[in-house]
Amino acid sequence: MEQKININDFISNISEYFKTEQNQLPWELTTNLKEIIEEIIPNLNGDFKIANGIAIHKSTIVENGVTIKGPFIAMENCHIGANSYFREGVFLDKLVKIGPCSEIKSSIICSGTAIAHLNYIGNSIIGQEVNFEAGSIAANHYNERTDKRIWIKYKNEIIETGVEKLGALVGDNSRIGANGVLSPGTVLEKNTIVKRLELIEQLEME
Repeated sequence: MEQKININDFISNISEYFKTEQNQLPWELTTNLKEIIEEIIPNLNGDFKIANGIAIHKSTIVENGVTIKGPFIAMENCHIGANSYFREGVFLDKLVKIGPCSEIKSSIICSGTAIAHLNYIGNSIIGQEVNFEAGSIAANHYNERTDKRIWIKYKNEIIETGVEKLGALVGDNSRIGANGVLSPGTVLEKNTIVKRLELIEQLEME
């Protein structure tokens, strides 16, 4: 029987804006994230500067050279480093730090998490108080495979997601070392440590 992945087992307190969607499977949430964020933006309060589908809380710092493609939300007290790049639906919860020259796409980054610099996070859900050291990546696509659909290994079961773009589900308080790579469909429990230069490949397929 197919194992259901419950986001709440990995993230103890996802933003209230996703309480309705938190029972979705991770790849359902990331696939629909653009539309979900578009629906959230009109309900934000006057503490946000909103224009062209981009909502940034007045307490958030945005450094020079940042490129943002909406829809996009940055909550309170985030810090967005110079020359970082946001694509196709990104939600940054409170106190998130994004370092210079990082790229984030179709992802939820939960509160207190730090993405250092020169990172790529694609189609992922990253928990609270997670740290990505410099150069670490949550890859979202199997460029090298003929069949690019992504399967997940979870509790010794293989789950077909039916999607070709899916990054990682990373539990609270995890640590991803410098230049570590999370292969598409990676699932990390809370408090996981990925060593520097380590490749996480949970499911080997032809």
